[in-house]
Amino acid sequence: MKTSLFALASIALALTLSACGLTQTNTPAASGGAQEITVTSTEDACTLSETEVGSGNLSFRVRNEGTEVTEFYLYASDGLRIVGEVENIGPGLTRDLVVGVTAGDYITACKPGMAGEGIRGPLTVTESAQN
Repeated sequence: MKTSLFALASIALALTLSACGLTQTNTPAASGGAQEITVTSTEDACTLSETEVGSGNLSFRVRNEGTEVTEFYLYASDGLRIVGEVENIGPGLTRDLVVGVTAGDYITACKPGMAGEGIRGPLTVTESAQN
């Protein structure tokens, strides 16, 4: 009986842990209605199609045109607090990150080689008429 309870508890724990980190969406289908920002990451650049957008749901379409695996982060204005991230974007691949944001200043970062502070830039979010 103890073995069965332990096995069930182990399975429940494994299922719970596998669901961790699923609070943000990084699939194209889930971006319905979100403003799309294209991000191009290389070894020495992190280029956004727009650096000023309205508040609400944003969909970052991150394309790695470099030769190293990269990551993309959206930070709060302090440059420390992570608002959203997408990791392990291999060369030639594209991944999406969908986040809801309020008006304010943010910092974006691509991290070629997944190391360091990354290549950072500003993102201004204005109050949207929809909110």
